[in-house]
Amino acid sequence: MSEKDVLLASIANVIKTYRQGELPKPTAAHVDRWISQFTPANQLAFLREFDYVMKQGFITEKNVEDFLWNLVTNDELAGDAPTSYWESVHFLKIQQNGQSQKEMLKLFAKCLVDKYGLDLDECGKPGGDYIYLDDVIFSGNRVYNDLKVWISNDAPQEATVHVIIAVLHFGGAYYADSMLKKDIRQSGKNIKIYFRSILEIENRKTYKDKSGVLWPTAIPNVAEVQAYMALPSKYPFEPRQANNSVVSPFSSEESRAQKLELLARTLRHLCDRLGSVGSA
Repeated sequence: MSEKDVLLASIANVIKTYRQGELPKPTAAHVDRWISQFTPANQLAFLREFDYVMKQGFITEKNVEDFLWNLVTNDELAGDAPTSYWESVHFLKIQQNGQSQKEMLKLFAKCLVDKYGLDLDECGKPGGDYIYLDDVIFSGNRVYNDLKVWISNDAPQEATVHVIIAVLHFGGAYYADSMLKKDIRQSGKNIKIYFRSILEIENRKTYKDKSGVLWPTAIPNVAEVQAYMALPSKYPFEPRQANNSVVSPFSSEESRAQKLELLARTLRHLCDRLGSVGSA
């Protein structure tokens, strides 16, 4: 079996539970079709790093269930009388777009029933905390837009809100938190907001040298990318300082840089193909 075949099988195995029951189980052939969008010369290098990164950060439904279960039994959150605490909690159902909050609430409801015999829909008493559940914070816009409306229209004069997220990007959480604090001050209400998550990813500009995302140390040497980056921008690019001691979730600083270069070159290849089709 070739190295490529081994990597295709490995990636398929890592993501095998993705949307289980909704989509066909991923196979090596499925991954092979996906990687075909990259130029043949770059596929193996990309598969190596993609396999490594996915093993670091792919979160399964079981991971989320374990996280929520640990929250249900967390003394720091629920205190010495967890049953009473959860009986008083208000579970917010205020997501304006998407279905992720409903799915997260289903998982949490099962934890409450299994551990304390509580029906999530019957929880909520005056003075109880509020919980906003979701899967991921990227930019922070979703949690901000949902909660700002609630703060303005339905939130009590005093409240504690726990934003519980599976994967949290620090930049998005910082944005949502800072914007919500402004809205809270304007509302005249006393509302405190806390964030909890399984996986936290650093992507704030201030901490770019320690970031866990594909933050370039330099603009890739691809003409189209160079031309785009030369355009006027409200938020000009600031390169990350390479740091071999801070590479997670990547395998190395070299592989991280190579992955960016491959993505840039693949983008140029796809643009060339689209241009050829358009002129045919």
